[in-house]
Amino acid sequence: MANHKSAKKRAKQNQVRRMRNKSVKTSLKTLEKKLRAAKEAGENTEELMKKTQSAIHKAAKKGIVHKKTASRKISRLFKFANA
Repeated sequence: MANHKSAKKRAKQNQVRRMRNKSVKTSLKTLEKKLRAAKEAGENTEELMKKTQSAIHKAAKKGIVHKKTASRKISRLFKFANA
């Protein structure tokens, strides 16, 4: 465990960031599942696709997911949605 005051603060900050990142990643997965389910059901996915793409871009911008990972996810989702 941390011995210095600054190390204790750093550990606390890391914990807060980890929980925030986990929350965002979970919401991204949920959006992707909703998009796939809507496509399977034959619904219009245009609005949901915009929302999902925006969320993935925001996560990449904040460093929660790597920018190339975000690009790959968006590319695959568009390919799936347009198929």
